[in-house]
Amino acid sequence: MSERPGHDIPVQTLPSWRRAVLKVGSNLLAADGGGLTARHAEALARFIESSRHAGRQVVLVSSGAVAAGRAQLRVHAPSGSDIAARQALAALGQAPMIALWQSLSPRPVAQVLLTHDDLRNRRRYLNARATLRELLALDVLPVVNENDTVAVDELKLGDNDNLAAIVAALVDADLLLIASDIDALYSADPRRDTSAVPIAHVTALTPEVLAMAGGSGSAVGTGGMRTKLEAAAKAAAAGIPTALFNGRDSATVEGLARDRLQGTLIDAARTRMQARKYWLRHAPAAPGRIHVDAGAARALAGGRASLLPGGIVQVSGEFHRGDLIEIVDGQNKPVARGICQYGANESRRLAGQHSREIEPLLGYSYGDEVVHRDDLTTLGDTEITEEVRA
Repeated sequence: MSERPGHDIPVQTLPSWRRAVLKVGSNLLAADGGGLTARHAEALARFIESSRHAGRQVVLVSSGAVAAGRAQLRVHAPSGSDIAARQALAALGQAPMIALWQSLSPRPVAQVLLTHDDLRNRRRYLNARATLRELLALDVLPVVNENDTVAVDELKLGDNDNLAAIVAALVDADLLLIASDIDALYSADPRRDTSAVPIAHVTALTPEVLAMAGGSGSAVGTGGMRTKLEAAAKAAAAGIPTALFNGRDSATVEGLARDRLQGTLIDAARTRMQARKYWLRHAPAAPGRIHVDAGAARALAGGRASLLPGGIVQVSGEFHRGDLIEIVDGQNKPVARGICQYGANESRRLAGQHSREIEPLLGYSYGDEVVHRDDLTTLGDTEITEEVRA
């Protein structure tokens, strides 16, 4: 929906970011006669590439597979909302959807299919995050989509908006960008209420703000403003602000590259680091513990070190890869909490060893660190004081 005269949206500065997740709805990719078009995707692809040249990283969450699949079958495409048929269309449309983005990108594009179950399970969560981080390190553009061929509930709900928020937390993004065919969040549905005005800045997603959202307005998409606000709420809880904007307006998209937003900015509840540390500090931990030597305890207390196998003295209790565990010193005093890359039995075998011995000992490796510093929070008095002040 293009902006209505008399309802100008003020331009504002985007929050500082180095890594963002960009969600693109199917209504921006669907061609009028069926299939996919690069008409609006071109400007978005240029934004992704200009961000890359500025030293930034973008993970793309793209819809459009069902619309592409329907066009592949043309007159034989099933109509209606039968779930099995839509899953078949999604499977058929994945290839042309990825091909569209590859045609617009000068660097390799990688397809990553996820369901919410992949991200609820901590071990699969870690695997997904490791894959996405490696793709970014390899200067590859990850294109994430729901695995619609198996995600029945998500496909029915059109939940790529919420998936984008979860992916933003997964990759430790600084910003969630949601591109759709409407300029901003409005005070009411502008298609039905001529008095509706755009809301440029939302400091908190109150029930009153959520009530402003209407249903889906697209024949090809399955999500509406409500799911976008739900996604923004998830991102805000993870310390990530969200920007909603019109992906059909090339000037708006070009402005993003200059950190200028003409749309709606939804603030985060707290900083990303505060949100993550709060979760690591207060979420229920597995019953097992890792006991470390004095040197490792001092390094972890500094707040910038990962836990390496060499610092482990003993492992007590049981836990699995992806569990949140406590790390204690020689006096059994907790010094840190973090997400463990290895299970209890694996950690016992690695205790006291050099990181280069991980693969020879286990036959595989999830990385040099037993607990990576990005997944760890210290429990020192200074950090507790800083958290209270925040």
